[in-house]
Formats: sequence, structure tokens, C-alpha cells
Amino acid sequence: MTARPPFRADHVGSLLRPAVLREARRDHEAGEISAEQLRAVEDDAIRDVVKMQKAAGLKSATDGEFRRSSWHMDFIYQLGGVSRSDERMHVKFHNLAGDLEFSPPGLQVDGKVRLDEPIFADHFEFLKAHTDPGITPKLTIPSPSMVYYRGGRAAVSETVYPELDEFFTDLSAAYAEQVRAMSSLGCTYLQLDDTSLAYLNDPQQRELVARMGSDPDTMHLRNISTINAALAGKPADLTVTTHLCRGNFRSSWVASGSYEFVAEALFGELAVDGFFLEYDDERSGGFEPLRFVPKGKRVVLGLVTSKRPELEDPDALVRRIEEASRFVDVDQLCLSPQCGFSSTEEGNDLTASEQLRKLELIVSTAERVWGRA
Repeated sequence: MTARPPFRADHVGSLLRPAVLREARRDHEAGEISAEQLRAVEDDAIRDVVKMQKAAGLKSATDGEFRRSSWHMDFIYQLGGVSRSDERMHVKFHNLAGDLEFSPPGLQVDGKVRLDEPIFADHFEFLKAHTDPGITPKLTIPSPSMVYYRGGRAAVSETVYPELDEFFTDLSAAYAEQVRAMSSLGCTYLQLDDTSLAYLNDPQQRELVARMGSDPDTMHLRNISTINAALAGKPADLTVTTHLCRGNFRSSWVASGSYEFVAEALFGELAVDGFFLEYDDERSGGFEPLRFVPKGKRVVLGLVTSKRPELEDPDALVRRIEEASRFVDVDQLCLSPQCGFSSTEEGNDLTASEQLRKLELIVSTAERVWGRA
């Protein structure tokens, strides 16, 4: 494998919640158990899932996002100046059986965006304390792009921010503080999860962006510059990756489209160390956009789907890695699932044992292609 992340065999972050944890969360919401009792169940579940990741052969570990109900909103609502909206978003997901409606709460930016205190600091400290030597603890947080993409101009108070440039400047500054804070706690592997940069490859999503009052032809450039400003002062020993996703909720997705629309700017300008990319089916297009990946950057190919339980053919995975290596050096490539297994607490339609087999397949395939290091 490699000494520094992303690793040859890696994973996106979220993992299936065990039944005992889901039950405890329901009991807490019903007022039947205390926050302390819920945290004790979370602690036990995280200890177990960290051991599972090591047993699978992975060199990185997350807490499975077990303390969250949503991969991104649990973080975003803790930013100063951002609050939960009374309105609900209406998102149409797609799967092999048809469509699925999802209506999460929206957000509103009703104050100056700031970081009042490091977000998920206690989550990371617990993970780090329970990760064995030789395993790198990874923190996953939503990209700053997600704060604007969830509501657009209508969600950002024109009284607070008459000009959007100031909003994006404050957003970058808040994230820069978060990055510094997590590094000071010993975080050396941080992942920014971003759907917007992948969604913008879909013409229907670009139409949505236009209706939200933004320029769909340049929004990815704005997002890239916002992220870069947040990372401008990142410590040298902190590896930052981004995961590009087209939607992941109960084995369903939102968008489709090749990376070609954003590829040149994304790979050439975004100041991250690696890119986790969905590539588990035809929705993501071919590997040709990888021609823009510069030397020194890693691409983690999400060839193993987290949406279905069927196990991929290892020979087919090797062939796809070989195909990708026509456009970017094989030494810059890694392997992972295409997305998390449980971006929301509901999880995708597979079992914990099927999840484990997927992770083990990634490890064995990576060893077959790159060997041990």
C-alpha cells in the first residue's frame, strides 16, 4: 500500500449503522433514553466498526459517521450564521426500481458565517483514541460547496450578505479555521465530501442551478476557488481529499454525467491531494477526463458499488484499473467503493456482512494490482 493517504485500498467514510445504534437513536428521539445513554451506544458501535475496518485490511479508519443522521447537514447546521429552515427540500432520487422522494429540512444563512468552535472535534478525538498504530484515522466533513448548493441565493439573507462574494469569503475563512483546528488535534487525513462538483456534470442539475439564481457554467469555478481559499494555509502533514458524489440515499442517486464538464478545472486547479470518484456504472461516463489529473495527485477509483450487495468480479476490477491507467499513471491510482454505505442513517440496501466482503475485495484487489508496501 502507501505510507500516506489516500491508500491503495481505501473507503469513502460512512458505514452501515448497526441495528442497536439505530434503535438507540429512535429511543433518544422519543425521549426514552438520555443523550449520555445514546453516546454510550455510539461509542461501543464505533469501537466495533474501527476493529472491522482493520480486520478488512484497510489502512485508514473512520467512525462510520455513526454520530450523524446525515453526512453533511449535521456539520453545516453547526456553522455560525447557518440555521435549519422551516421549509423542506424536495429531492428526487432514482434507483433500478424507480424513483424515491426525499424531503430533508432546508437551511438558511441568517447571520455572518463563522466557526464558533471546531465541529466534530470530539468525534475525531474519540476515533483517534481508538485507532490502532498503523491505521490512519480519517475525518469526513462536507465541502464548503454544500452550504450554498443546498439553497442557493434564496437561502442567503440579502440583508446579511447583499453581495455573495463576502459570503463565500466568510465561508472559506470558517472552513480554514476548521482545518487548522482539526490538524491541531492530530488529524492527518481530512476528506471534503462534495456532491455539487459531480452534480454539475448533469445538464438537468445545471438547469436547477440556473433556477437557483447562479451561473451553471461557472459555479464549479466558484466552488473550487472557495475550497482553495479554505485550504490555503493547511499544514504540510495534513492530507486533504475530496469525494465527488452524484447522490446516495437508500441505494438511490440523483445525478448522472461524465466528469468532462468540470474535469479540467477540477483536476488542474482544486488544491487537494486526491480525488475519490464514482465509477461503479455508466452514470459516471468513461475515464477520459482523468487525462487532466496532474502528476502528484491521487485518484481513488470508486469501482465497487456501495448501492448493491452483489460482489464485483475481481478480474473485471483489474481490467478497469488498467483502462483508467491509459489516462493517468497507475501509480497515481487507488481503489475504493463508489460512495459511502450509509450517507444517511437509513443506509443502503445491503447487509453488514456484504459491506465487509466489499471492503475485503477492495483490499485484495489493491494488493493484486499494487502489491504490499
